[in-house]
Amino acid sequence: MDRSILQVALDLLELKRAIEIGEESLRGGADWVEAGTPLIKSEGMNAVRELKKSLHCPVVADMKTIDTGKAEIEMAARSGADTVIVLALSSDLTLKESIRAARKYGCKIMADLINTPEP
Repeated sequence: MDRSILQVALDLLELKRAIEIGEESLRGGADWVEAGTPLIKSEGMNAVRELKKSLHCPVVADMKTIDTGKAEIEMAARSGADTVIVLALSSDLTLKESIRAARKYGCKIMADLINTPEP
């Protein structure tokens, strides 16, 4: 990677406001937007679809997956996520399922190190 990537987390409850902040962020130099966990819980996978459609940039889905890796990665990738976040604390099985699903559906996996004792 030649340079750092600026990712803006859209940890909001309202999709309309998330899109507005996403637009402002991209104009200000952000590279990616993240459909934050609160937004996904509030709006579902529609949040990922609408961010992708409206902002035309890489979208990260902060699913915070800890189990059901295959299903959650598939859901996010089919909705347009370029990258899906999985908790690093997940079981080896979940991590392997997530990686296989990401390969199958053409997205990337990002590990969230939250509460990881030794990242």
